Order: sequence, then structure tokens, then C-alpha cells
Amino acid sequence: MPVPEGMRPGEGSRDAAVLILFGEGPDGPDILLTERAATLSNHAGQPAFPGGRIDPEDGGPIAAALREAQEETGVEPSGVDVLGTLPELYLSHSNHRVTPVIGWWREPSEIAPGHPGEVATVARVPIAELTDPANRLTVRHPSGLRLGPAFRVRGMLVWGFTAMLLTAVLQAGGWDRPWDPSHVEDLPPDALSLSLRS
Repeated sequence: MPVPEGMRPGEGSRDAAVLILFGEGPDGPDILLTERAATLSNHAGQPAFPGGRIDPEDGGPIAAALREAQEETGVEPSGVDVLGTLPELYLSHSNHRVTPVIGWWREPSEIAPGHPGEVATVARVPIAELTDPANRLTVRHPSGLRLGPAFRVRGMLVWGFTAMLLTAVLQAGGWDRPWDPSHVEDLPPDALSLSLRS
């Protein structure tokens, strides 16, 4: 997966990992997403992949991604087959260098928000919904600046880093369907307000 110039890791950034977990759900193949609590100081209220900082005792991004997924959603690591990792991506807003870990949910477990102060919602989102052109749009800042692709699924507006990574993964997997990127909407005021927290 090519890494855009602006997302190439720099010096001094903190290591983090996210889990992109594929499974076979009741509505077909799906991907696990969370919605971060509105009370958080970074990326508050935003849909995201389970994940977080890599702790020294993790020993690397794979263990960190599995640990965070278990803590945030209840995913049992023993039921996940890790398929590999994607290139590191840099998030300038939080100064993190993020390694996406790809997993297959061989033995799905019950899921629920693991910590109400961190996670508001947990959802298995079918790939068919993510690739439905009716659920795709481009979001922009009220100033007119286009912020990138977005998905409207399961009551969530998925945008920012998560939407960019989802778009790349769906394209790499051959699931992407033609959609209208000229369908542009302003980022809702509540989402914009939460995104400005630091």
C-alpha cells in the first residue's frame, strides 16, 4: 500500500497500532469499528479501528493491536488469526506513528464497549454497506477545504484517518465500487468541534 507523502512517519512520533479485523458476520463479510467517547482529548467522538499506543511490554504492534481490541471491544485474541501488517502511517494531529494490523476473526467473540470513558459504540460493519455508493461521500471543512472520503454506516459518520485507511483497504481487497466523490457535505458542527480538541 503506497504511503502518501504527508503520512510518512517522522522523528519523535509515538508508536501506536490499530487492528483491522475482518470477519464473517450475520450480514456477510464485515469489519470491526468503534466510536470513540466524546469525552476523550484526542479524536473524540470519531469512529475508529480498535487500537492505541504500543506499550513496552507489548513487544510490538501486533500484540498491542490485539490487547487494545480486547480492552476496547471484548475481542478474544485467541480467536484472531493475524494476517500481517501494513506500512506505518503518521498522524500529525496526535503525533503518532500507526501500524495497521490485519486480522481474520476465525472465532468471533461477543463484543461491547470495554470502557465507557474511551469507547461509546462497537459495531461490525458489513463490507457491502461500506462499499454501497449510497453510503459514500466526501466531507469538507466549513472553510471549504475538502477533508477526504467518508462513509455513513450504522449511525456513524466515518471520516478522517479511519475513512482514508478503509478506502485504501477496500481498494486493495478489490471490493471498492464506483461512487460519486463530488457528493460533498460539510463536516457536522458537533464532529468538527470534537475534532478540534487537543
